[in-house]
Amino acid sequence: MFFLFALGFLALSGLVLAGTLVLRDQQADRVEWQRLATLQPASPKRFTEQWVADLPEPARRCFTYTIQAGTPLFPVAEIDMTGQFSLGTKDKPAYQPMKARQILGAPHGFVWKMQTRGGIPVSGSDTASWTRFRIFGVIPVARLGGDPDHTRSAFGRQIAEAVVWTPAALLPGPWVTWDALGADSARVTVRHGGLEQAVDVTVDAEGRPITVVFQRWSNANPEKVYRLQPFGARASDFREVEGYRLPFRVEAGNMFGTDDYFPFFRADVTAIRFARATLAK
Repeated sequence: MFFLFALGFLALSGLVLAGTLVLRDQQADRVEWQRLATLQPASPKRFTEQWVADLPEPARRCFTYTIQAGTPLFPVAEIDMTGQFSLGTKDKPAYQPMKARQILGAPHGFVWKMQTRGGIPVSGSDTASWTRFRIFGVIPVARLGGDPDHTRSAFGRQIAEAVVWTPAALLPGPWVTWDALGADSARVTVRHGGLEQAVDVTVDAEGRPITVVFQRWSNANPEKVYRLQPFGARASDFREVEGYRLPFRVEAGNMFGTDDYFPFFRADVTAIRFARATLAK
């Protein structure tokens, strides 16, 4: 009888501890979300072609397509999405339906809150400072972050996503430079907080950024060792949002451009908001 009582007490204590951890994580998400939301300028400048007059032609083409003349320059966006997220490998992808909500404020950070909708439910958040996911809402399966490797990897992600969803954040400035690569491609390099990330952008004839490729600091390899390796995304289904033209379909994955490419992330955007950043739910 005592053994059963002790076992029950330990189980209850574990549930209480797990619940407390979930609440703490959710509070951290809300604090970081609000921090990024406050970076949205109250009285933004407006876009003109003069902003990009000195850039390489492919970069100018990209900006003049993605940001219409007179559009307020908002560097922070909220993105709602559905789609598929892989919990497996290229051979056995085990794609799960997912729903996610994100705030992107490159180069200052991001919060991506996701939950799967099939099989064993996985939920949690990915940010510039941590990766925290759980099954059944309480059991931790990933708790990473707080180290230089995670920070460097996350920085690459947010700069690449800024090309896709927050072009105003990558206009030329103190920490952003652009260089020509070819007739339809350019490289943006962002230096901030002791970190540096270069991202190569290929545009179509009108200026849509249809592919985004960069060398990401990652341990997504068989050896589980952090190293630079190609990561990339394809963007399509461009739509107008508050003066911007942005992709509503994005596919991304590791080893882009090689036989090992695996698009573990397939997103269909349902909404993008700029001027009304809010607290995370």
